[in-house]
Amino acid sequence: MTPARVLFLGFAGIILFGGFLLWLPVSAAPGKSIAFIDALFTSTSAVCVTGLIVLDTPVDFSFFGQVVIMLLIQAGGLGYMTLASMVIILLRRRVSLKDQLVLQEALNVFSMEGIVRFVKRIIIITVLIESVGALILTLRWMSEFSFKKALFLGVFHSVSAFNNAGFALFSDNLSQYVGDPTIVLVITSNIIIGGIGYLVISELYERWHTGNRATYLSLHARMALAVTAILIIGGTAILFLFELDNPKTLQPMGFFPQVLASYFQAVTPRTAGFNTIDIGAMTEEAQLILIVLMFIGASPGGTGGGIKTTTFGVLMATLYSQIRGKADVIFLKRRLSLDTITKAFNVAAAAFLLVMAVSLFLVYLEKESLLHVMFEATSAFGTVGLSMAKPGMVTSISALFSSLGKFLIILTMFAGRVGPLTVGSAMLSLGVSEPAYRYPEEKVLIG
Repeated sequence: MTPARVLFLGFAGIILFGGFLLWLPVSAAPGKSIAFIDALFTSTSAVCVTGLIVLDTPVDFSFFGQVVIMLLIQAGGLGYMTLASMVIILLRRRVSLKDQLVLQEALNVFSMEGIVRFVKRIIIITVLIESVGALILTLRWMSEFSFKKALFLGVFHSVSAFNNAGFALFSDNLSQYVGDPTIVLVITSNIIIGGIGYLVISELYERWHTGNRATYLSLHARMALAVTAILIIGGTAILFLFELDNPKTLQPMGFFPQVLASYFQAVTPRTAGFNTIDIGAMTEEAQLILIVLMFIGASPGGTGGGIKTTTFGVLMATLYSQIRGKADVIFLKRRLSLDTITKAFNVAAAAFLLVMAVSLFLVYLEKESLLHVMFEATSAFGTVGLSMAKPGMVTSISALFSSLGKFLIILTMFAGRVGPLTVGSAMLSLGVSEPAYRYPEEKVLIG
């Protein structure tokens, strides 16, 4: 049982258990019934913090079902091993060396040093951020709903946003709040904090706690912050320009709501999946930008998916160095190792091949347009949840797929959350040792 296999089986077990709970009659709204494939799809989407839906969450699920979805989102965002370690810590047991190895793989950290203390910090950060978000949202929704309803809406959407899940308890997602600064800023702040990665948050906390502005931030933290800022600012500006004259999205709004909508749609493809405008009504240029943002995703060690901001940063830094003819790849006055560069290209290549393969299969199976299925496949892999649904649809376009098509999206969401390389290692690594010989080297022309 390698760390990769433990994570693979752990997430799979939570998904199956969640699918069974959502399949129960008590999880369905009165007068509704839920097919097992739809229950499994919803459970996978929740645990993998994706947000793609084949059922209308506020209409088709009972209060019990909605609570189960929220708990699955929390379990998926924190991760299987983080939850297991939390239980061990609460029981005052010792976290074994094997568990620490799995935690290192799950949290995507450099070493096991201080990893138990890091898990405790993760739990504190999660509870704190979600509680603050829930409080603000509850106060905002108390002007529209009863306290009990507002409280549940606040808690559910805060958990969903921080864990980059994208599930909403409104049939139009958050479209009715497109110009509401409170809801837009709270949701996007939770998304950004949850997606930036616990390691980065921990480093920023240490810098703030010590009060020393000169406290060194690792290259990982600086790269994650820099790429995140570039993608959000650049994405907001590009989407604003592409959608400004679109009568179905931004054109009818005032300037401030237009900026809020552009900003929200630039943040949410980074694996969150909420939307305040109709994604299917956006221009094809804007939809292509969303595909790129979904493919990149959030940062390592966070609650999001995609190839990660640091992977994208390494790819761009390598390309820039190659164009300039430099032997070393430099980012922020630091040289990147060959191992880091190789892993970045492997992750990007595996993700690209997965998305393309799934897209081709879905085009053949479901007879939908290539842009629609590529958007859906990228959204599933990036654990985003956005969908180019057809007019009048409140669910994602996956609701129109056959059972085989839905199962293919389920596998894609799973691979996107656990990681394509982790999935491959868990399934294909059979303990084959390195051979005691090496083949002769020969060059191949590139480019």
